Amino acid sequence: MPSPNLPELPASLKSIQPYLKIANEHDQRDPVVSYWARLYALQSGMKLSSKGPDERNFLIKLMDWLETMKKEHHENEAITNEVAAQAHLENWALKLFLFADKNDRASNFNKNVIQSFYTAGLLYDVLTTFGELTDEAAQNRKYAKWKAAYIHNCLKNGETPVPGPVDSEKDDSQVTPKPNEELDNSDDDNQLEKPEDLENPSDNPQPTPPPSADPDGFPSPPGAANPGPTTPSFGIPPYPPLPSDNSLPTTPQPYNPPSTPIATNPSIDYSARLNA
Repeated sequence: MPSPNLPELPASLKSIQPYLKIANEHDQRDPVVSYWARLYALQSGMKLSSKGPDERNFLIKLMDWLETMKKEHHENEAITNEVAAQAHLENWALKLFLFADKNDRASNFNKNVIQSFYTAGLLYDVLTTFGELTDEAAQNRKYAKWKAAYIHNCLKNGETPVPGPVDSEKDDSQVTPKPNEELDNSDDDNQLEKPEDLENPSDNPQPTPPPSADPDGFPSPPGAANPGPTTPSFGIPPYPPLPSDNSLPTTPQPYNPPSTPIATNPSIDYSARLNA
């Protein structure tokens, strides 16, 4: 499905831009990811919006797209059923995370690795749509966002990143992005692009993708022919120990549903169309 024709994003909604960017990148690759990323962006925008004319117009257009998408894909359980959607997004976020971690540990520091860590971290944000993250998923999210910012800043400053987890006593205050904050991008033509703006690079060397990778070098979204990855084992934050090449992590388990079940993708009133 083509990307929605949305108005220009108001400045007050800038914090949801990374999730809209992820949705745009997955419109053709994986409509499930694009749907839930935009739904998360909408829900976040409704909390942040001042409900001015520009904000209302943008969010209503986004609502219209979500409703159309849900109707056109009513037979897709990963869009209509939250349990299936949760498993789908969890598998994809974890697959990106493991892909990035494997190449980071092999000192393959390039745009694919940064973008995979960065996207995985944001997808874990999207997963909070279904309830609180497990401790393990929360560790994944924190580490992925930190690692994306760390590698990005090292390359921008002409430094060689340290592969894998860094000493837990190291002060990470200068490399950890604030919640929903985009990575810094100055006007220096020689610096690395912002991860959310990266396109699939064609320069060499490329990291070695998993067997199920698409032609661009990214792992393919989970599906019947492409089962989800295994789950790493984590330790104490802020820098949890990630799986080694010789370890066999356990099979990922779906999140436990919230104590108060959420209706299966109900017809959300979106706050009565922004209190229209």
